[in-house]
Amino acid sequence: MNSEAVALAQMRLTRSVIYDAAGRWKDALEDYTYVLESFPQVAKIYNRRGALYFKMGRIDDSITDFDKAVELDPSLDPYHWQRGISYYYTGKLDECIGQFNRHRTVNPNDVENAFWHFLCKAQRDGVEEARKSLLPAGPDKRPPMMKIYAVLQKKAEVEDVFAIARKTIQSVAHENTALFYAHLYMGLYLETLGNLKAAKFHINKAARDFRFEHYMGDVARVHAGRLQDGRP
Repeated sequence: MNSEAVALAQMRLTRSVIYDAAGRWKDALEDYTYVLESFPQVAKIYNRRGALYFKMGRIDDSITDFDKAVELDPSLDPYHWQRGISYYYTGKLDECIGQFNRHRTVNPNDVENAFWHFLCKAQRDGVEEARKSLLPAGPDKRPPMMKIYAVLQKKAEVEDVFAIARKTIQSVAHENTALFYAHLYMGLYLETLGNLKAAKFHINKAARDFRFEHYMGDVARVHAGRLQDGRP
């Protein structure tokens, strides 16, 4: 590849990140795809396009790109919780469980990892079996993560999570983050228990009222859209 072609690919990669952040996802997708045609062996670009596919609701495509990234760089595998979430939404529950089991080996304190493992197990084996095989987690210092974990253990109630989140007064931004996580994870939990009305309320709160510019914010928004469309 000549220097001019390399420079063009680098320019489009830079532009794709700008488009992605600006919500111009179709334009970002065109640029990511162009760059991958020029640099088909770069794992991180497959990861970026996979994350974009997830935002766009093209979850099968996200898995294809995440798989390619891991194929190119196997060291990414245990860290790839994003792929685990995509597995959950596509009903690949064995793969989902395996991904979060592996992620625990590199991130053992993370309550979110234990939570998504729980969701996959609950879908496959039922809620009580999922509780029995709940992954160890903690200490996770982010409010209200440890209270969320206690809910999975049946040592706390849903409202206890919101009480902790509302007490978070370090900063407005931090408080909003705590409430985002409270609404997202309690919504997912209530959905798993079959309380769809309450689940929709909390997921919508996470996606809209406490909108979070983060991958998990994309998860909330995608999940809210799926609930609106009547999809699990």
